[in-house]
Amino acid sequence: MLSKCQYYKKNRTTLIIKDMDKLDKLDKKILSILSQNARIPFKDVAAECNVSRAAIHQRVQHMREDGVITGSGFDVNPKSIGYTTCTYVGITLERGSMYKSVVERLVHISEIVECHFTTGPYTMLVKLFARDNEQLMDLLNNQLQGIPGVVATETLISLEQSIKREIPVITDDND
Repeated sequence: MLSKCQYYKKNRTTLIIKDMDKLDKLDKKILSILSQNARIPFKDVAAECNVSRAAIHQRVQHMREDGVITGSGFDVNPKSIGYTTCTYVGITLERGSMYKSVVERLVHISEIVECHFTTGPYTMLVKLFARDNEQLMDLLNNQLQGIPGVVATETLISLEQSIKREIPVITDDND
């Protein structure tokens, strides 16, 4: 069983379900459908849920206002725009309390697409894309390692992404 606090992202639609108990069966079904295809027309969602389009529109609008649905967009394949190297960088900070100030600096490095505060051997883990190894070396040596508080980095280059999927929104129908 999944916890009540869940995070879900599909087709750049981010669904943050803060308390599954506050969402009724219809809300969960709508989220489940949208999480599989964020571009599905509301009329198709309505047909699958046996309710009107207006009901779907109203429910989705309320979930946006409540912060359950936080965005939508498209995923761009980095290789199609010249970013061929996917890299994970473990960052060790002088002190964990420096995390927020380091994040404020990392936000300005556009090649970084994810940043996590972690347990384990690294204080932080970032995912970034570089055009090639030369740009990666520049990002590491001249940008990441120059941030105050960063004492070490370890680089892991992804050779191939084999699985990319999201955690499903659990509805009563899936239980």
